[in-house]
Amino acid sequence: MASFSDPPAPAPPGIPVGMRVRHAVEDLRPRLPQAGSLIALALAVPLIAIALVRFGPSGRFAVAAFVIGTLCVLSAIDIAEHRLPNAIVLPSFFVVLVAQTALYPDQALEWALASVGSCLGLYVLHVVYPRGLGLGDVKLALLLGAALGSDVMGALLLGSLAAAFYAAALLVLSGGAARQTAFAFGPFLAFGAVVALLV
Repeated sequence: MASFSDPPAPAPPGIPVGMRVRHAVEDLRPRLPQAGSLIALALAVPLIAIALVRFGPSGRFAVAAFVIGTLCVLSAIDIAEHRLPNAIVLPSFFVVLVAQTALYPDQALEWALASVGSCLGLYVLHVVYPRGLGLGDVKLALLLGAALGSDVMGALLLGSLAAAFYAAALLVLSGGAARQTAFAFGPFLAFGAVVALLV
Protein backbone atom coordinates (compact mmCIF):
# COMPACT_ATOMS: atom_id res chain seq x y z
CA MET A 1 0.00 0.00 0.00
CA ALA A 2 1.42 3.37 -0.96
CA SER A 3 1.95 5.87 1.82
CA PHE A 4 1.33 9.61 1.58
CA SER A 5 5.05 10.22 1.22
CA ASP A 6 5.56 7.77 -1.63
CA PRO A 7 6.52 9.48 -4.92
CA PRO A 8 4.03 9.16 -7.81
CA ALA A 9 4.65 6.20 -10.06
CA PRO A 10 6.20 7.41 -13.33
CA ALA A 11 4.01 7.30 -16.41
CA PRO A 12 5.18 4.97 -19.17
CA PRO A 13 7.37 6.81 -21.71
CA GLY A 14 6.17 7.66 -25.18
CA ILE A 15 2.55 8.49 -24.35
CA PRO A 16 0.76 11.81 -24.98
CA VAL A 17 0.96 14.61 -22.40
CA GLY A 18 -2.78 14.43 -21.72
CA MET A 19 -2.53 10.76 -20.82
CA ARG A 20 0.48 11.51 -18.61
CA VAL A 21 -1.56 14.10 -16.68
CA ARG A 22 -4.42 11.64 -16.30
CA HIS A 23 -2.00 8.96 -15.09
CA ALA A 24 -0.58 11.37 -12.51
CA VAL A 25 -4.07 12.30 -11.28
CA GLU A 26 -5.06 8.64 -10.91
CA ASP A 27 -1.83 7.98 -9.00
CA LEU A 28 -2.42 10.88 -6.61
CA ARG A 29 -6.12 10.21 -6.00
CA PRO A 30 -5.61 7.78 -3.06
CA ARG A 31 -3.56 10.47 -1.29
CA LEU A 32 -6.05 13.31 -1.78
CA PRO A 33 -8.44 12.54 1.13
CA GLN A 34 -5.64 12.61 3.69
CA ALA A 35 -4.19 15.81 2.25
CA GLY A 36 -7.62 17.43 2.01
CA SER A 37 -8.44 16.61 5.62
CA LEU A 38 -5.18 18.12 6.86
CA ILE A 39 -5.74 21.27 4.80
CA ALA A 40 -9.29 21.64 6.13
CA LEU A 41 -8.06 21.45 9.73
CA ALA A 42 -5.10 23.76 9.09
CA LEU A 43 -7.39 26.44 7.64
CA ALA A 44 -9.27 26.85 10.93
CA VAL A 45 -6.64 29.05 12.60
CA PRO A 46 -6.15 31.63 9.80
CA LEU A 47 -9.89 31.79 9.13
CA ILE A 48 -10.65 32.41 12.80
CA ALA A 49 -7.95 35.10 12.81
CA ILE A 50 -9.66 36.76 9.84
CA ALA A 51 -12.96 36.61 11.74
CA LEU A 52 -11.31 38.35 14.72
CA VAL A 53 -10.11 41.16 12.45
CA ARG A 54 -13.52 41.32 10.80
CA PHE A 55 -15.70 41.38 13.93
CA GLY A 56 -13.33 42.27 16.77
CA PRO A 57 -13.56 40.66 20.22
CA SER A 58 -17.35 40.39 20.32
CA GLY A 59 -20.19 37.95 20.59
CA ARG A 60 -20.41 37.89 16.82
CA PHE A 61 -16.78 36.83 16.65
CA ALA A 62 -17.38 34.07 19.21
CA VAL A 63 -20.18 32.63 17.07
CA ALA A 64 -18.13 32.99 13.88
CA ALA A 65 -15.10 31.29 15.46
CA PHE A 66 -17.25 28.40 16.68
CA VAL A 67 -18.90 27.99 13.28
CA ILE A 68 -15.60 28.15 11.38
CA GLY A 69 -13.91 25.66 13.69
CA THR A 70 -16.85 23.29 13.48
CA LEU A 71 -17.03 23.51 9.68
CA CYS A 72 -13.30 22.83 9.35
CA VAL A 73 -13.59 19.72 11.54
CA LEU A 74 -16.67 18.51 9.66
CA SER A 75 -14.98 19.11 6.31
CA ALA A 76 -11.95 17.08 7.39
CA ILE A 77 -14.19 14.19 8.45
CA ASP A 78 -16.30 14.38 5.29
CA ILE A 79 -13.25 14.37 3.03
CA ALA A 80 -11.73 11.39 4.82
CA GLU A 81 -14.86 9.33 5.56
CA HIS A 82 -17.69 10.78 3.40
CA ARG A 83 -19.91 11.42 6.41
CA LEU A 84 -21.00 14.34 8.60
CA PRO A 85 -21.57 12.99 12.12
CA ASN A 86 -24.87 13.89 13.79
CA ALA A 87 -22.98 14.05 17.07
CA ILE A 88 -21.23 17.18 15.81
CA VAL A 89 -23.74 18.71 13.39
CA LEU A 90 -26.88 18.72 15.54
CA PRO A 91 -25.41 19.97 18.87
CA SER A 92 -23.51 22.65 16.93
CA PHE A 93 -26.76 23.74 15.28
CA PHE A 94 -28.49 24.15 18.65
CA VAL A 95 -25.51 26.01 20.16
CA VAL A 96 -25.38 28.46 17.24
CA LEU A 97 -29.15 28.95 17.13
CA VAL A 98 -29.32 29.69 20.86
CA ALA A 99 -26.30 32.01 20.68
CA GLN A 100 -27.62 33.91 17.68
CA THR A 101 -31.04 34.29 19.29
CA ALA A 102 -29.45 35.58 22.50
CA LEU A 103 -27.22 38.05 20.64
CA TYR A 104 -29.84 39.20 18.14
CA PRO A 105 -33.29 38.46 19.57
CA ASP A 106 -34.96 40.66 16.93
CA GLN A 107 -33.67 38.25 14.26
CA ALA A 108 -34.69 35.04 16.03
CA LEU A 109 -37.34 34.26 13.42
CA GLU A 110 -34.81 34.79 10.62
CA TRP A 111 -32.33 32.31 12.12
CA ALA A 112 -35.06 29.69 12.62
CA LEU A 113 -36.62 30.13 9.17
CA ALA A 114 -33.22 30.10 7.45
CA SER A 115 -32.33 26.85 9.20
CA VAL A 116 -35.58 25.08 8.42
CA GLY A 117 -35.89 26.49 4.90
CA SER A 118 -32.36 25.58 3.78
CA CYS A 119 -32.69 22.13 5.33
CA LEU A 120 -35.99 21.47 3.55
CA GLY A 121 -34.57 22.77 0.27
CA LEU A 122 -31.62 20.38 0.41
CA TYR A 123 -33.88 17.55 1.52
CA VAL A 124 -35.93 17.97 -1.67
CA LEU A 125 -32.71 17.75 -3.69
CA HIS A 126 -31.73 14.64 -1.70
CA VAL A 127 -35.04 12.99 -2.56
CA VAL A 128 -34.62 13.87 -6.24
CA TYR A 129 -30.99 12.77 -6.46
CA PRO A 130 -29.92 10.82 -3.33
CA ARG A 131 -26.58 9.77 -4.87
CA GLY A 132 -25.54 13.39 -5.27
CA LEU A 133 -26.57 14.73 -1.87
CA GLY A 134 -26.48 12.86 1.43
CA LEU A 135 -28.62 13.37 4.52
CA GLY A 136 -25.55 14.65 6.34
CA ASP A 137 -25.44 17.57 3.90
CA VAL A 138 -29.15 18.16 4.50
CA LYS A 139 -28.63 18.36 8.26
CA LEU A 140 -25.58 20.58 7.82
CA ALA A 141 -27.94 23.15 6.26
CA LEU A 142 -29.53 23.57 9.70
CA LEU A 143 -26.21 24.80 11.09
CA LEU A 144 -25.57 27.04 8.09
CA GLY A 145 -29.01 28.62 8.35
CA ALA A 146 -28.57 29.34 12.05
CA ALA A 147 -25.17 30.89 11.40
CA LEU A 148 -26.04 32.94 8.33
CA GLY A 149 -29.72 33.74 8.41
CA SER A 150 -30.93 35.05 5.05
CA ASP A 151 -27.37 34.91 3.68
CA VAL A 152 -27.57 31.11 3.69
CA MET A 153 -29.02 31.02 0.18
CA GLY A 154 -25.96 32.76 -1.23
CA ALA A 155 -23.72 30.36 0.69
CA LEU A 156 -25.54 27.31 -0.69
CA LEU A 157 -25.33 28.70 -4.22
CA LEU A 158 -21.61 29.48 -3.91
CA GLY A 159 -20.90 26.04 -2.44
CA SER A 160 -22.85 24.34 -5.23
CA LEU A 161 -20.99 26.32 -7.90
CA ALA A 162 -17.64 25.39 -6.34
CA ALA A 163 -18.67 21.71 -6.32
CA ALA A 164 -19.74 21.97 -9.96
CA PHE A 165 -16.35 23.41 -10.96
CA TYR A 166 -14.61 20.61 -9.04
CA ALA A 167 -16.75 17.98 -10.77
CA ALA A 168 -15.97 19.55 -14.15
CA ALA A 169 -12.25 19.47 -13.37
CA LEU A 170 -12.52 15.77 -12.48
CA LEU A 171 -14.22 15.09 -15.80
CA VAL A 172 -11.48 16.91 -17.71
CA LEU A 173 -8.65 15.17 -15.87
CA SER A 174 -10.13 11.69 -15.46
CA GLY A 175 -12.59 11.40 -18.34
CA GLY A 176 -15.72 9.27 -18.13
CA ALA A 177 -14.43 7.38 -15.09
CA ALA A 178 -15.05 10.53 -13.02
CA ARG A 179 -18.81 10.03 -13.44
CA GLN A 180 -18.55 7.12 -11.01
CA THR A 181 -16.39 9.06 -8.55
CA ALA A 182 -18.11 10.19 -5.35
CA PHE A 183 -16.73 13.22 -3.55
CA ALA A 184 -17.65 14.97 -0.33
CA PHE A 185 -20.10 17.85 -0.78
CA GLY A 186 -19.88 19.11 2.82
CA PRO A 187 -16.57 20.97 2.34
CA PHE A 188 -18.07 22.92 -0.56
CA LEU A 189 -21.06 23.93 1.57
CA ALA A 190 -18.60 24.91 4.30
CA PHE A 191 -16.62 26.97 1.79
CA GLY A 192 -19.73 28.88 0.74
CA ALA A 193 -20.72 29.42 4.36
CA VAL A 194 -17.32 30.76 5.44
CA VAL A 195 -17.20 33.16 2.49
CA ALA A 196 -20.71 34.41 3.31
CA LEU A 197 -19.80 34.71 6.98
CA LEU A 198 -16.60 36.69 6.47
CA VAL A 199 -17.40 38.69 3.34
